[in-house]
Amino acid sequence: MRARTGAAVLLVAAAIALLAATPGPKPRAVLPTAEQRTAQALLRTLTLHDRVAQLILATADAEPVSSTSKEFERYVHWVRDLHVGGLIIGTSVRDGQTRIAQPYATAVLLNRLQKMSRIPLLVGSDFERGASFRVDYTARFPYNMAYGAAGDVEASRYEGQAAAREARALGIQWIFAPDADVNSNPENPIINIRSYGEDPDAVSRHVAAFIDGAHSDPKNPVLVTAKHFPGHGDTNTDSHLDMPRLDQDREHMDAIELKPFEAAIAHGVDAIMTAHMSVPAIEPDDIPATVSPRVLTGLLRGELKFQNLIITDAMDMQGLTKEFNGAEASVRAIMAGADVLLMPPDPERAIQAVETAVLRGRIPRQRIDESALRVLTAKVHLGLTRSKLVNVEAVADVLDAKESAESAQRVSDRAITLVKNDGGVVPLKNANQSCVIVATQSRGSISGTRFAQEFARRAKDARIVTVDSTMPEAALQAMVGDTSRCSEIVISANVAVAAYRGDVALGGDLAPFIEKLSEGPVPVVMVAVGNPYLLASFPKVAAYMATFSVTSPSEFSAAKALFGQMPITGRMPVSIPGFAALGDGIQLPPGTH
Repeated sequence: MRARTGAAVLLVAAAIALLAATPGPKPRAVLPTAEQRTAQALLRTLTLHDRVAQLILATADAEPVSSTSKEFERYVHWVRDLHVGGLIIGTSVRDGQTRIAQPYATAVLLNRLQKMSRIPLLVGSDFERGASFRVDYTARFPYNMAYGAAGDVEASRYEGQAAAREARALGIQWIFAPDADVNSNPENPIINIRSYGEDPDAVSRHVAAFIDGAHSDPKNPVLVTAKHFPGHGDTNTDSHLDMPRLDQDREHMDAIELKPFEAAIAHGVDAIMTAHMSVPAIEPDDIPATVSPRVLTGLLRGELKFQNLIITDAMDMQGLTKEFNGAEASVRAIMAGADVLLMPPDPERAIQAVETAVLRGRIPRQRIDESALRVLTAKVHLGLTRSKLVNVEAVADVLDAKESAESAQRVSDRAITLVKNDGGVVPLKNANQSCVIVATQSRGSISGTRFAQEFARRAKDARIVTVDSTMPEAALQAMVGDTSRCSEIVISANVAVAAYRGDVALGGDLAPFIEKLSEGPVPVVMVAVGNPYLLASFPKVAAYMATFSVTSPSEFSAAKALFGQMPITGRMPVSIPGFAALGDGIQLPPGTH
C-alpha cells in the first residue's frame, strides 16, 4: 500500500471514536489530525438537519442561467435553504437533445453557488474520460476500454492527473471515476467500453494508475471514486431501467469483481460508489446493493477495510426506485452504510426522511455524525474551507492543454485492434472505389462525422453516406444505392453505451440491412466505433476493426489505420465468444498491403 493514500485524507475512525463513547476498556487513543479537528469543529456547529443535508449531492445542469430562472431558484433553495452538502454536474436535456456542460458556465455557476453556502459545497462529476465526459471544449480522452486495448497503464495515470487538473479548474473536486467494473458479459448494456476490459488484473492496474495520477498533484487535490461496487460488469440489465442481478458465487466475485476494488483501496481511493444491483452471493434478500448492510457495512467496511466515503449511484435510477421510493431508499442507504446520497429525486424530501428516521430511533444519531464527519473532513482536506472559488479567467489555460490532446490521440491510435482480415483487405487498396456507410444510432448524431471527413480527405472519389437506426430498410437501400461496383463496403458502426437505452446494438433495420450486405459478393469492412462485440452479429464481414471508443480521436485513428498510415498494434481487452479471444489482434506495420 502506498504511503500517501486517500485513507490518510479521509480516515476519520479516530475522530468518530471521540464522538461515540463505548463502555469497557479502550485502546490507546489515536489523536485526530488537524484536518479532522477542523471538521469536528464544523460538525459541532451544525443542527441535525444540516448534518443530514451534508450527505446530499443534488443535480445541477451547468448551462447559463439567469437569476430569475426556475433552475437557478431551485439551486438557490437547495444551497441557501436546505444547506445541501454538494452538487453533481451532469448533462441536461433541452428540446429533446442531450447537452453537456459548458466550461465557463460551469465555473461561473459554481462560484455563484459557493458564495451562498456557509459550509463549502463539495462538487462532483462523472469524469470517466476526464472532463470531456461531462464538459464541452476539453481534451477528448477515449473510453477506458481503449486504454485496455492499448495496454497503456501510464496513459491511464496521465488521464487521472489531467482529470484532476481539469476538475479543479472548473470548481469540481470529486471525480466519479475510474470505472472499476470487469466487463465479462458481452451483453452488458451499460458498462461495455466504460470498463478497461474483462481481465481483472489488467483492470486493477489501470484503476490503480488512474487513482495514482489523480492524486499526484498536490496543487489540485481531488477525491477519486471507484465504481460500481461490488461489480457491475457481469450483468445484462441497465440499472437505469431495472435492477440487474449478479449470478456468481463468492469465490468468483473474489477472483473477478472485487479485485479492482481491492486495488483501488490499496491505492488510497477516496470514495467507492455503490451499484443498484442484486448480489445474492452477499445479500440473500432481493434488494439493491446500495441499500444492503451486508454489502456496504459487512463486505466493504468489514472485510475490505474501506474507511473512506461510500457514495450511492444516482438515487433516481429505476434499479433502485422500482424497489423503494425516494424517501425510503434514502433512509435504507444510510442505514446500510452509505455516507452520501447522490441525486435523490427530491433532496428536500430525502433530508426530511433521514432526519425523521433519526428522531424516531430508526437511524442512530452517531451514524449521521460518522458520515457528516467524513464529508466535512474531505472538504477541509480539499482546501475548500480556505478557498472555495475558482479563477474563471484561468479555465481555458487548463482545458486547452496540448499535451492532453496528444495523449488522447496516442492512446486512440494504439487501441485500434484488427480482429479479422480475410484476403488482406485492410489496409484498403483501392479506397477511391470504396462505398462508405456511416451508421449511427440516432438521426442528427455527430458520431461518425470525423471518420467521414478523414476518409473523404484521403479518397476524394469514395461514395460516403450516413444512415441511422430510425430509417426503414427501403430508405436505407435508397440512401446506400447500388454497391455492386464498390471495391469494398466500409461500414463505420457507431454504437456507444447510453443510459436508458437498454442495449448496445445497432437498432431498427440497420442490423439486418448490414447483415445482407455482408452476405453479398462485395467484401465488407466493419469498423466498430464503440461497442467491440458487434462482430458476433455480423460474422460474415471480411474484416473487423475495433476502436473501443466513440470519440473524435478514435474515429481519426480508424481512418488512418484503414489507409495504412499507422501501425495496428491493439489487442482485444475482452473476448467475443466464438470469434475472438482475450489478447487477440492482427498486428500490421504501416503501409502493409
